[in-house]
Amino acid sequence: MRSLLVITNAEAGTSDEERLAEALAVLREQASVEVEKTSNPGELDGVLHRAGGRTVVVAGGDGSLHAVVTALHKRQELADTTLGLLPMGTGNDFARGNDIPLEVADAARLVLEGEARGVDLLVDEVGNVVVNNVHVGVGAQASRKGAKWKARLGSVGVGKVNLGKLGYPIGAALSAFHPPSWRLRVEVDGRVVNDVDRPVLMVAIGNGGNVGGGTELNPDADTEDGLLDVMISRAVRPMAKLGYVARLRKGEHEDRDDVVTLRGTSVKVSGDEFWLSADGEISGPERSRSWRLERAAYSMILP
Repeated sequence: MRSLLVITNAEAGTSDEERLAEALAVLREQASVEVEKTSNPGELDGVLHRAGGRTVVVAGGDGSLHAVVTALHKRQELADTTLGLLPMGTGNDFARGNDIPLEVADAARLVLEGEARGVDLLVDEVGNVVVNNVHVGVGAQASRKGAKWKARLGSVGVGKVNLGKLGYPIGAALSAFHPPSWRLRVEVDGRVVNDVDRPVLMVAIGNGGNVGGGTELNPDADTEDGLLDVMISRAVRPMAKLGYVARLRKGEHEDRDDVVTLRGTSVKVSGDEFWLSADGEISGPERSRSWRLERAAYSMILP
């Protein structure tokens, strides 16, 4: 019988507990399951120390998955670990981009029946990891505003069936009215693809394609293809900004003449001070940051 270690958030609400119980009932039909609740990195590290080679199943959203992958990476155990995901967050962007069912019972069946495959990872120059997507410029500004709207709209509805996923598009729309532009040098695989003489609205680096609960920022990104997808928006004029946001909401922004898309295995961004959003976590300001792709850095159970 397979042995699973399910890691969940100790601060989960009643509705999450009910959904988790539904998923656990499915898992326990065919596997031995231990459930551990964690509320901080120290507790998480202690739980992973006792994993003992078991499949680690993350019951949570993109932030929870990021936390577990980060902890395993720091422990130098990521390459030897197989992960599963029960998507229980608001956005669940990693799950959306990798065709993991959003219904937790179906996701639990996938954990039992799916295939463990190598998944790529982004790592920056100081060792921080990006599981799904990182973006700078107005995207990070939108995330900062969108987080507030996600919290507000998350209460409109029942459980996870709410309007929280509209937070990022609303944040992007609000940011379009008075955003600055940034003079940034963007290098992909050592080649300059945008210099400081071409102001940009944002730069997005996708291992996965979705952000903010389904906004397709890098629509063609694939976590298994050994490449990262780079999108540079030069829509810095007032009407161009609004047009960009309108196309972004439809996933059609890459069709614009002022949007550049490229692929590679490393990216460096430098120039004006910028904030960044990595897997939804805002940090900065920075003057320079670089990322490289680690191909098949860990195994994830996927369809």
